[in-house]
Amino acid sequence: MIEVQHLAKCYGPTRAVDDLSFVVRPGKVTGFLGPNGAGKSTTLRLLLGLGRPDSGQALLFGKPYRELRDPLRHVGGLLEAKSTQRTRSAYHHLLWLARTHRIPEARVREVLAMVGLEEVAGRRTGGFSLGMEQRLGIAAALLGDPEILLLDEPVNGLDPEGVHWLRTLLKERAAAGRTVLLSSHLMNEMAVTADHLVIIGRGRLLADTSMEDFTSQHCRSVVRIRSYEPQRLCDVLRQAGAGAEEEPGGVLRVTGLESREVAQLARAHHIGYDELAGESTSLEEAFLEMTARAAQFTAGQGAGLDGRGGA
Repeated sequence: MIEVQHLAKCYGPTRAVDDLSFVVRPGKVTGFLGPNGAGKSTTLRLLLGLGRPDSGQALLFGKPYRELRDPLRHVGGLLEAKSTQRTRSAYHHLLWLARTHRIPEARVREVLAMVGLEEVAGRRTGGFSLGMEQRLGIAAALLGDPEILLLDEPVNGLDPEGVHWLRTLLKERAAAGRTVLLSSHLMNEMAVTADHLVIIGRGRLLADTSMEDFTSQHCRSVVRIRSYEPQRLCDVLRQAGAGAEEEPGGVLRVTGLESREVAQLARAHHIGYDELAGESTSLEEAFLEMTARAAQFTAGQGAGLDGRGGA
């Protein structure tokens, strides 16, 4: 349903998208992830016909967006929550969109109710909060009951109830056989929303995998043990092939072994300890590790906010 084929786009000397290829299939919520500056928004803009690629193709139903007839009936997109006429009411904003695609007026009230804006439908959008604007943008994306949804950071500004509502909505759309591509940099939110992940960095593909496979491959088991002889235990663990790093207070962070195996090694070498706990690295930690080298904007030690530190 969505195909990106060797897509490339430059803005001056900056290569925003660099030979990017992936396919998004119906029936799943696909998370489109990457650090700030990774090229996610540029890719979505190219998919929605808001720019032309320098090379490659961005296809919906096998063709560029500009070749679709009545595109709102096939593709719903949310790129910028503040893309409304500020003096126009929410109702008339959606009505104007509906009339451009011969969508019945009844559908306007239907989507306003779906997103929880029915009571403020007559208010001018210039007075809307960010969360209300996000809901209105989602309503516009749903207006034509499209088979494809492309949403860029849609949880921005939503309260916890709104996040839960959107998560449920997207899962229901995917379960009905629709195609959902959800851009975000929030891995923890994707962990409970997405079925599949497409991860990019500096415009290039880093991973195209199911959530299950990503978790099994990148979320490692971690054991923390507080020892009376941390350096000796560290040496023992490393000799056994484990990763071991000393943290403050005599605590060792161990990877590559389970809690039971760490305890057995300590006892076998008569090394005392008084705390032992196992855990797994979070999806967010795995995502940050994968994208660390591809992050365009990172906080440096000692960076200030006065223009000298590049904040």
